[in-house]
Amino acid sequence: MALEDYLEGFEQRDKTVFARAITLVESNAETDRNIAQELIRRLLPRTGESIRLGFTGIPGAGKSTLIDTLGFSLCEQGHHIAVLAIDPSSQLSGGSILGDKTRMERLVRHPNAFIRPSPSGGVLGGVARKSRETLLLCEAFGYDVVFVETVGVGQSETTVHSMVDCFILLMIAGAGDELQGIKKGIVELADIIVINKADGENLLRAKAFEREMRNVLHVLSPASRGWKVPTALCSALGGEGIRELWDHVSRYIALRKEQGVFLKNRHQQSLEWLHALIGEYLRRQFYHHPAIKESLTHLTEEMAAGRTTATSALQTLIALYETKT
Repeated sequence: MALEDYLEGFEQRDKTVFARAITLVESNAETDRNIAQELIRRLLPRTGESIRLGFTGIPGAGKSTLIDTLGFSLCEQGHHIAVLAIDPSSQLSGGSILGDKTRMERLVRHPNAFIRPSPSGGVLGGVARKSRETLLLCEAFGYDVVFVETVGVGQSETTVHSMVDCFILLMIAGAGDELQGIKKGIVELADIIVINKADGENLLRAKAFEREMRNVLHVLSPASRGWKVPTALCSALGGEGIRELWDHVSRYIALRKEQGVFLKNRHQQSLEWLHALIGEYLRRQFYHHPAIKESLTHLTEEMAAGRTTATSALQTLIALYETKT
């Protein structure tokens, strides 16, 4: 498709064109990359009007189910919801299951919703390599709330905090991970903490865990000035606490806009995105350099044999790169 065809498709809200645009953005082909970047540049005036929500938590915390319930509720209220669901990629095969749609049974069938499962590709930060570009396309197409569900693999996924307006941490009681979860630095980044699966026999444990989390939050500095991080008891399956969660989100966004830091935060995120792209570009240039390719294998063997250190190997590679560039 030509660039003008994509632009016309966005103007007419053609979902087929929208899906093809996302495939274009996620492509690694050089020709596709050039068209994709020009498309995003032309669509930028249509972006920035959504609420961007990040969801993280350990595997099994119920992120997908909560997003399904909350997203469906918002769709029924007239919102248009986009979900970027990131699946972890295998370190062995590089593949991903991409099964998030199967866990969002109601949302996937709603005409106001769009769900895009993407492999993380081994990228640290819990997000896919092109998640930010995809998010912009969603905004340009008219989705006014964008959910980013991270892979839920631990502390490395704090990268998602740098691309959303509100960062929501899901936790569960009775999983044997309560104390460890409290220790993680990711708690300090959370704007809202949700104790999910607060139903049935687990309700009392969830309430006790919520009290424990409140005590912890009392001694931590909130990530956002003037905001006391709330805890919310939710049952994604039963729908309890979903309205209260959205109320917390709405209050937080309103406060950030009232403080005048909402757009400043968006600008800072764009700068962080630029620096990340610079780092990715320099890394690619470094490893694709002929002199580096030629020497890296030898230096790796030297390290394995105990004849050199990683620091010495790095100095050698940098000297080669600077000399041959």
